[in-house]
Amino acid sequence: MAPDTTPTGEAAPGAAPMARLGSLEAGEGRLRRVGLRGLSEEDREALVRRSAGTGADVRRQAREVVDAVRARGDEALHELGARLGGAWTDGITDGSPAGTAAPLRVPAARLRAEADALPPGLRDALLLMARNIEAFHRVQVPAPAQWVDISPGIRVGRVWRPLDRVGVYVPGGEAAYPSSLLMCVVPARLAGVGAIAVASPAGRDGRLSPALLGAAGLLRIEEFYAVGGAQAIGALALGTATVRAVDAIVGPGNAWVTAAKLEVLGEVGIDMPAGPSEVMVLADGSADPAHVAADLLSQAEHGPDSAAVLVATDALVADRVEFEIARRLPHEPRLGFLAASLGSAGLIVVADGIDDGIDFVNQYAPEHLSVAVEGAADLLPRIRHAGSVFLGTYAPESAGDYATGSNHVLPTGRLARARGPLAVEDFGHWMQAQLVDREGLASIASAVGIVADAEGLVAHRHAIEARFES
Repeated sequence: MAPDTTPTGEAAPGAAPMARLGSLEAGEGRLRRVGLRGLSEEDREALVRRSAGTGADVRRQAREVVDAVRARGDEALHELGARLGGAWTDGITDGSPAGTAAPLRVPAARLRAEADALPPGLRDALLLMARNIEAFHRVQVPAPAQWVDISPGIRVGRVWRPLDRVGVYVPGGEAAYPSSLLMCVVPARLAGVGAIAVASPAGRDGRLSPALLGAAGLLRIEEFYAVGGAQAIGALALGTATVRAVDAIVGPGNAWVTAAKLEVLGEVGIDMPAGPSEVMVLADGSADPAHVAADLLSQAEHGPDSAAVLVATDALVADRVEFEIARRLPHEPRLGFLAASLGSAGLIVVADGIDDGIDFVNQYAPEHLSVAVEGAADLLPRIRHAGSVFLGTYAPESAGDYATGSNHVLPTGRLARARGPLAVEDFGHWMQAQLVDREGLASIASAVGIVADAEGLVAHRHAIEARFES
């Protein structure tokens, strides 16, 4: 969920929106087609190879921004906001002196006022989402402690500790994402996080989304900073005179946000790098081509590099879906985004049957996976690598992006091979503890001494022996 393409993390001031209406040029928006039958392992690997990381040039730019925030704090945030975009100029009141810098922090009273001003339908929708997200994530809350009696006199355990402060980054600019705010804040609250600081940039007009501010008010957020992009990540990680540093940063963002998160990793924790949004649909002859096309287009509209991949069990299924995409595409409002993403990152893979299709799904490890095949639920045990799986006709990806209760902060760039969606466990950590008495230590003293000697760490053995000396 990162359609933004400039270092602010959001759309640059004065940049023209990419969406346009009108007809497509010949061949525009066409998906590349590849058949898997007879394809070498090297060629299959080339189809799936990608990364949620960023290029060296973006990393360099993000590092420069973070270093500027490290050196000059609020001064750098004001300067970067004015130059790169994201400054909240709407926060400058009519009575402010000329040359007044845009405020970095949105008053909590403004958040509460925006919550009160939400249209009833939007307010109800946000509250429904929050309830569903809470219901799903509540079962993830860890037990306070887990203890194991290893042997007489030795008891080892883990105790859960929620984070003290968490930074939540919410993309902004051309689009607002109150849904991303809910996806991060609700699990953090369930984990027991002490304080939550939100950062999000203003749009090209210098205004913050009323929907986003209202959602923050509904969630009783007290800290909301009108800062975007790499500078927001630097401020949350390092702290400034206005922004208090946090222990971990979560939330989606564009390449500069991802690069900045990787830059500060080690000084703070992060959830995961966020590459371009991805959707994959595994479809057989039972799938409705209109549903499949709609699912592919719904995720491709995130940005011009968003991947939309159809894995069809035969060529006829691919033909039907391709025809439906061509029929629907000219009528989509965000036609510019869609034509660009389908042309650059769209792919139709014709598998040699369902087994071959599942193998390719697991090799690709998509962010979103829709299983549009007969008996979809029965295939779930065979799906090993995907961020979020949508089973059956009435489970479109957009349902999970908003209101089923599942989290939409998901691994991209094949990271689904190694980690899952944002969860309650990301907002805390386990701390080990051990209770050992004299009898317990005596039972392992010889083993510790022997292995310590083998490793050349004699002082380790001495620390054991000292406890049994007269």
